[in-house]
Amino acid sequence: MTRRIFLFSIILVLCASFCLSQEKNPGVIAIKGAKIIPVVGEEITGGIILIKNGKIEDIGKNVSIPEGAYIFDAKGLFAYPGMIDSYSYLGLQEISSIRATVDYRDTGTFNPQLKTVEALRPDSMHIPIARANGITVSVVAATGGLISGQCGLIRLVGWTPEDMIVKSSVVMQVQFPSIPRFRQGRKTQPQEQTSKRVQKLKGILKKARFYHKRKEAAKKNLLLPLPEFDEKLEFLLPVIKGKLPVMISVNAENDIKSAIKFVEEEKLKAIFFGVTEGWKVVEDIKKSGIPVVFGSLNVVPTKWEDGYDAIYRNPCIMANAGIKFAFSSQSASMAKDLPYHAAKAAAFGLDKKEALKGVTIYPAQIFGVDNMMGSLEKGKVANIVIADGDILELRTNIKHVFIDGKEVDISNRYTELLDKFKKRH
Repeated sequence: MTRRIFLFSIILVLCASFCLSQEKNPGVIAIKGAKIIPVVGEEITGGIILIKNGKIEDIGKNVSIPEGAYIFDAKGLFAYPGMIDSYSYLGLQEISSIRATVDYRDTGTFNPQLKTVEALRPDSMHIPIARANGITVSVVAATGGLISGQCGLIRLVGWTPEDMIVKSSVVMQVQFPSIPRFRQGRKTQPQEQTSKRVQKLKGILKKARFYHKRKEAAKKNLLLPLPEFDEKLEFLLPVIKGKLPVMISVNAENDIKSAIKFVEEEKLKAIFFGVTEGWKVVEDIKKSGIPVVFGSLNVVPTKWEDGYDAIYRNPCIMANAGIKFAFSSQSASMAKDLPYHAAKAAAFGLDKKEALKGVTIYPAQIFGVDNMMGSLEKGKVANIVIADGDILELRTNIKHVFIDGKEVDISNRYTELLDKFKKRH
């Protein structure tokens, strides 16, 4: 009897081990026959992408497919890296006119301790809609005050916020005070007010540096007391150390110049967001070495004398100057339109391959995750989009989306409505 119980226990342990190993190893998938657009390197016609444990195990024309692998027939289709939205409100905003569903803004001037990923709503209807159009990863942004909080990087799949987080903090969002303009013979806001706000921004960074010095001194000399814990200053330490970049919202020509000076004086690692008038100070931006994330291209020019197409030409001018750039939707409900922002820039002079890089490898480089994603390369996370044409074209249909090597459901509110009205008699 004892021997039977012992043998039964052994069998249970072996079965449990087998089940656990099966859960950790979902198997091998071979996407075969697609025209592969890796973004970096040459395109591969009729290639194979081998996926194992959520990553690209191998990619190329002549890849050996192991026995037992699931063959995914993609003949006649195109394989792209999943797109990255460099600034969105996905999971943070549902209906813009209903305050209870908007959670990307908080009260207060300085909120470096806030993290957007802590307010995520995985059940947002906008997430599957964006995912169905080939967006697999997004930076979820914060607004409000001078220091808005920490923007996180999320994958567009998951039951909980924790499931969705790629990195809980990739940048600290800063709203740079704008210099007043003349309108109808008067300034929109006093110059002194802008200067005071910039000084406030500098002041809190100065406090953070002093706080850091006191902490370091106390570590070296046990006779010195540690400074009283300050949550806001604690979360600014990675910023002043250059470990966490700041993403500075700035648009107008003079504001950009002031922001460049601010970054240089404060010795910060920075990214500019918006830069609608960047084309006017392109040499200054190039000299600074600061990469840029363009805001929505679905807006009108700030000055009509600049021309109706100023915002559309801006990416091409920046790219030709050698400035690293990325596109964003700057939205939740319209996040699905990310590829069409890049397409607009391509229509107004930007090289089409560069436009594609602006939603794939370039944002990955800007946010420091290019070792993980942004292109189809061996060893990277298998975020893959299978389409029936050019991913930047409006008429192209997204057929399949893989995130972390798993095919995800691309049904959404739009497809539900389509099916509903197809059945209408």
